[in-house]
Amino acid sequence: MVIRIIPTTRENWKDALNLQVQANQNHYVPSVAVSLAKVHIRPDGDEYKYLPFCIYNTENSLVGFVMITFDETTAWSYWLNGFMIDVSCQGKGYGNATIDSVIRYIRENYVHSKCLNLTVCADNEVARKLYEKMGFAETGDVYDDEIVYRFVF
Repeated sequence: MVIRIIPTTRENWKDALNLQVQANQNHYVPSVAVSLAKVHIRPDGDEYKYLPFCIYNTENSLVGFVMITFDETTAWSYWLNGFMIDVSCQGKGYGNATIDSVIRYIRENYVHSKCLNLTVCADNEVARKLYEKMGFAETGDVYDDEIVYRFVF
C-alpha cells in the first residue's frame, strides 16, 4: 500500500480536525487539535520539535494524522505521537503503511537517529499487536501510564 505523509499546513489543518476514531478508541489518542496545540506549546521541552503530518492515500483522500516529536541532539529521542487512522479507513492497511513511512522519513532525514519510540495504553490490544507486528518491542518503561515501545533501526 502506498500512502503519503504531507506536512499539516494552513491548507489542510481544518480537514484534519474532522478525523475521528471509533468511539471506544477516543481515550487512546489525542485529538488532532490537541496534537497541533503541542506544536506551539512544546510540553516536552524547548529542545523538542514537533512535525505534524496528514496521511493521504493514492486517491489523495485524507485518511489519518500522525506527528513526529524529536530532540535531534540525541540519537534515541524520536517519537511517533497522535497517530490516528480515520474510522472510515481503519482495517485497510493504512496503519502499517504510515508506520513504514514514518520510519523511512526519520531514517532519511535524521541519519544519526537510532530508534523510534511510542507509547500505547496497556488495554489497547489492537494497537499493541500492530506495533509488535511492525517490529516494535516493549522497553519495560512506562510514560504517563502508557507502555513505551521502541523500534531500533
